[in-house]
Amino acid sequence: MPKRGDRGGARTRARIAEVATDLFLKRGFEDVTITEVAAAAGVSKVTVFTHFDRKEDLLFDRIPDAVDLVRTVMRERADDVDPVEAFRREALALAAQKHPLSGLAPDADAFLRTVRDSPALLSRLRVFEYEIESALADELGADPRFDGDSALTAALLVAAYRTVAVRTARERLAGGDLAEIGRAHTDRLEHAFSLLTTGLPERSG
Repeated sequence: MPKRGDRGGARTRARIAEVATDLFLKRGFEDVTITEVAAAAGVSKVTVFTHFDRKEDLLFDRIPDAVDLVRTVMRERADDVDPVEAFRREALALAAQKHPLSGLAPDADAFLRTVRDSPALLSRLRVFEYEIESALADELGADPRFDGDSALTAALLVAAYRTVAVRTARERLAGGDLAEIGRAHTDRLEHAFSLLTTGLPERSG
């Protein structure tokens, strides 16, 4: 049985995720079974669950990359770059690259529709958000350069990014122009992280 860390296992995992994603996007998440995914990928159901804990993880196969990414961003930030600024720079870099994790990839509409239409996927996405938040809090808590509230900082960073990402996804699904959505996405990221740095403006009057 292939191990997750070996090269053959990585190829098998990628193949299963690719096949599953294609089926989910064409037919809808709930209408595709693990048996069908396994048959289409040329593997057994046991092999599918060797690489993925849940059916939902077949579509969200990039989420572990996001967890690793936030850990790396915090660990490798320069001493003169605070966590908010480090997170902001990475978020903007993902947007500029139109990386799949940014929600701006040109071919992401079908993916976003599939997630929107599936309560199971939306629920799993919330769990993944918590996992990312927990990983971020762990990194901040272990960083001797950071003397703030690691759990609160992580929660605010993830909430800021999620708020921007959700609005971007809704605009895409409403049929907006991708170039305009990308510019608005970047502007909102800048605004969100600016608020985390300077604080919410006081209400006038």
